[in-house]
Amino acid sequence: MAMSSENEHPVKAFGWAARDSSGHLSPFKFSRRATQEKDVTFKVLYCGICHSDLHNVKNKWGITSYPVIPGHEIVGVVTEVGTKVTKFKVGDKVGIGCMVGSCRSCANCKDNLENYCPKMILSYGTKYYDGTITHGGYSDIMVSDEHFVIKIPDNLPLDGGAPLLCAGITVYSPLKYYGLDKVGMHLGVVGLGGLGHMAVKFAKAMGLKVTVISTSPNKKEEAMDHLGADGFLVSRNIEEMQSAMDTMDGIIDTVSAVHALLPLIGLLKTNGKLVMVGAPDKPLELPVLPLLLGRKIVGGSGIGGIKETQEMIDFAAKHNIVADIEVIPMDYVNTAMERLLKADVKYRFVIDIANSLKPI
Repeated sequence: MAMSSENEHPVKAFGWAARDSSGHLSPFKFSRRATQEKDVTFKVLYCGICHSDLHNVKNKWGITSYPVIPGHEIVGVVTEVGTKVTKFKVGDKVGIGCMVGSCRSCANCKDNLENYCPKMILSYGTKYYDGTITHGGYSDIMVSDEHFVIKIPDNLPLDGGAPLLCAGITVYSPLKYYGLDKVGMHLGVVGLGGLGHMAVKFAKAMGLKVTVISTSPNKKEEAMDHLGADGFLVSRNIEEMQSAMDTMDGIIDTVSAVHALLPLIGLLKTNGKLVMVGAPDKPLELPVLPLLLGRKIVGGSGIGGIKETQEMIDFAAKHNIVADIEVIPMDYVNTAMERLLKADVKYRFVIDIANSLKPI
């Protein structure tokens, strides 16, 4: 087994980075830390492109520090483990999602909710414990504390499995937490993109009746015939929306653009739950009276803790759930970002890092 001692020199690495708010990505040399005693180092094979990667490289949230190497849907094969690693060995298939660190001592961390730790360290663009800035999966290798590494079951394809580490857990966690995972429940899914198509797949595997709600009538065939949704509503069609009022136990809203919540609240039964997982950059209008009249809830959810992420991956492997993907070479990434901006992908780009990222 390949082991590494502490205090070795940093390891040379390469990837693609954005250097300014144009968001243009190009080859970039950098260093990873040597494998420490609790670290797992792995060769990156695939990395999904998340919508938040696009926001980050263009500094849409005003928090990006350049250069930035994006990517938090990262899968590969372990090449080295630290002397005190217990959960992984060389050759294991593994993944890293949105985070690589947390305080491990706050109430959230102790409750397996590292994703809500005030000191959570994101997989890229965040200061790590040693003062360096984290770099994501558009790169040849990753190094992470074993606590934040996910084991990928052998039967789960790595390319289609990569997006589960962000898009998958983002919809799985609220289904579980808000109790929207009971057989026979009726779930609405707003938006049929990277998150929405995963919500449909997980909900159907849990035994739910699923209705997709979209502004695009042309997505009906895709939603029902390909993804297996039971119903489809065009949100702009007032008659369709009214016919479905008071029928849903819950709704997972994946839309990150500004949109009306009142029609969605109307679809909920008494005690229904509208859960937001998309992140519009402007505030939405929330009418309160319809909440009072039906004891309805509007909630939110952001990714999931490490324990739950592993649970989600194992569930996906058991039920053969993977993302619908378009695999691309590394040098196509800027075109892919442009297409993502126009929602021109079904439903997730995944970069074939191992076969297309060329050393600099």
